[in-house]
Amino acid sequence: MQMDRRAWMGGMGATLVAAKAPPVAPPALVKPPRLRPGDMVGLIEPAGFTDDAFDLALVMETIRAMGLVPKPAAHLAQRHGYLAGRDADRAADVNAMFADRQVKAVFAVRGGWGCARILPFLDFATIRANPKLLVGFSDITALHLAFAAKAGFTTIHGPNAASSWGKFSWDAFRAVAFDGATPTFASPVGVEDRLVQRTGRIRTFGPGKATGRLIGGNLTVLAALMGTPWLPDFTGAILFVEDIGEQPYRIDRMLTQLALAGVLGKLAGVMFGQCTDCGPSGASYGGFTLSEVLQQHLAPLGIPAFQGAPFGHVANQISLPVGIRAEMDADAGTIRLLEPAVS
Repeated sequence: MQMDRRAWMGGMGATLVAAKAPPVAPPALVKPPRLRPGDMVGLIEPAGFTDDAFDLALVMETIRAMGLVPKPAAHLAQRHGYLAGRDADRAADVNAMFADRQVKAVFAVRGGWGCARILPFLDFATIRANPKLLVGFSDITALHLAFAAKAGFTTIHGPNAASSWGKFSWDAFRAVAFDGATPTFASPVGVEDRLVQRTGRIRTFGPGKATGRLIGGNLTVLAALMGTPWLPDFTGAILFVEDIGEQPYRIDRMLTQLALAGVLGKLAGVMFGQCTDCGPSGASYGGFTLSEVLQQHLAPLGIPAFQGAPFGHVANQISLPVGIRAEMDADAGTIRLLEPAVS
């Protein structure tokens, strides 16, 4: 019996790949309306809380600076332990924003933890009937993945409302959400006082170009949803993942989980973004670096794959529309949208 080479993960063992049924074309993706100046947008906290009124005031100012009108969710200022209110209340805010015809998009104020807890409470019949952009990253990944599986329309993995929104991030978001453009994204070139720049560099684990639907987000959140009904089909997708505060062995463990679940073997390409504070703690003699872990998992797949894309827990990040077809170039470290994310 012959093993599928892409099921082997760099000496970790192997899994048998079942015979694949003929691919079934996914239903047509709905494009939410683009944002326009003067639009009202909802502000939700589906995960962690913000308990400083000044911080929330800055969020309101940020939304207004975009030319939009903020509408705080009913439970925005609540707190329940480390969550922004009880699960049913946070879910009710999401449901209400998608049911409200005046609200044209929904921004998560911040991430944290808690989005997965509200998934059973979401009214996907109402959400599907009212396609509008959902914007955010980090723990908001749980919503992006669930919407990709259950709602059938584009969402945007981009800065949270409370993010810094520098020019790089704002220009990328505006191009995707307001202009309906199809830009090519690349890491900004560093301006360090060095003969050779180090920031903005990429590492290629599999050369070439790949085309597919963009699916992904935070690796920890994605791995935690394995085995649940809240994940979309990854067949032929370009997986993009990022993380923060995870040591290499934890990244190894999560990628192993994706491999054993059959996700990595279905992909057309992989983009690993920024992994902030992901070095080993203390002495690590004999340990693997993050790049070595990625090499072990991604190179054997035989598909285009690279590390260093400009998204994650960093000040400057691009906006990636989940579900949109794109082309990645693992040698150049670029991602090009092949269709608009909005109508």
